[in-house]
Amino acid sequence: MKKIKFIDIFCGAGGLSYSFKKKNHDLKLAVDIDPISIKTLKKNFPKSSKNIINEDIVKLIKNDNIKIFKNKIDLLMGGPPCQGFSTANRQNILNDPRNELYNHFLEFAEKIKSKFILIENVIGIKNKAKDIISKLDKINYYADFRVIQASEYGIPQNRKRVFFFAAKKSNQSKEIVEKFFFNLENAKRFTQKTVIKDALFNLRKLTPKKIKNDRLNEYYESGFNIEKKLNSLTNKYISLINQNTKSNYVFNHKARYNNLRDIEIFSKLPQGGDSTHKNIRNIMPYKNRSTIFKDKYFKLQNDKISKTITSHMKFDCNMYIHPTQSRGLTPREAARIQSFSDNYFFEGTLGQCYSQIGNAVPPLLSKYLCKSIEKIND
Repeated sequence: MKKIKFIDIFCGAGGLSYSFKKKNHDLKLAVDIDPISIKTLKKNFPKSSKNIINEDIVKLIKNDNIKIFKNKIDLLMGGPPCQGFSTANRQNILNDPRNELYNHFLEFAEKIKSKFILIENVIGIKNKAKDIISKLDKINYYADFRVIQASEYGIPQNRKRVFFFAAKKSNQSKEIVEKFFFNLENAKRFTQKTVIKDALFNLRKLTPKKIKNDRLNEYYESGFNIEKKLNSLTNKYISLINQNTKSNYVFNHKARYNNLRDIEIFSKLPQGGDSTHKNIRNIMPYKNRSTIFKDKYFKLQNDKISKTITSHMKFDCNMYIHPTQSRGLTPREAARIQSFSDNYFFEGTLGQCYSQIGNAVPPLLSKYLCKSIEKIND
């Protein structure tokens, strides 16, 4: 199999790069403006650390040093932030300057001239699809896009994202792009259906942290950043995301602080219950605006998939209440639902961990993206 030489810009904590690196493909450059995400990526891929940099893409484009990659890269990929297009963003900030970062991605693509381009983004970016495809056409690429549902690839969450794939123009470019999406669609036949209880399997029971803003101390009841596993029990999903390798430790399994009112709400809500449920009517803080804040609180259901894991979890996990424990999900539980392996360590505060996990492409989806590209990279 031919090695894929790839660049990942707006790389975050490395969800999209994950499977490419695990398959020993050649990471030439990974770039993100967030220093904590870069620290996480370097921690998990130390052998590639010299190629992982904390930089503003706008400044990087102006750097003549990137010319060394021109016509030497198989795949340029990334997920430029577009917060204003996110359906999770109630304010829908269409004038947010981050919405134009995809243009900087395309500017970088024009300079690099890689064989293939892969772009991941939120559903709202479909409003810009014609513009993106037109701009790719102008820089000599044939492109198309699909909406991909992560749950159809064995990931236990409702996560729809748009993926653009482009091939440098040739007599076969349209056929290549169509084959990529065919390979990706065909991969669904080999995936297993998973639900939340599969992802949360064999993680120690925790209670919320009792002291607000206590970032320095760790307690057994609320969990540790690094903790030795109690046993080696596993299931099909955990074995899959861990690639059948055993980890002796649990990372980032720490519960955050919750006030007493929230804990009472968490305990009284049944699985699948939200802010309008009768059990919490008298204690719901937004009871006069229940239709607006219907999803302010939501208890996940063991036998169903999760709602989309997002970076909003850095503020609170009230929409991600553990199915059987009176608390929000820990970063490790969110990472499990995102399909990160148990030995993937996230740097930073709890909030920074949640943000990195919520912004990532699920590594298990990355696996199928990687396989689809391997089949056309000749």
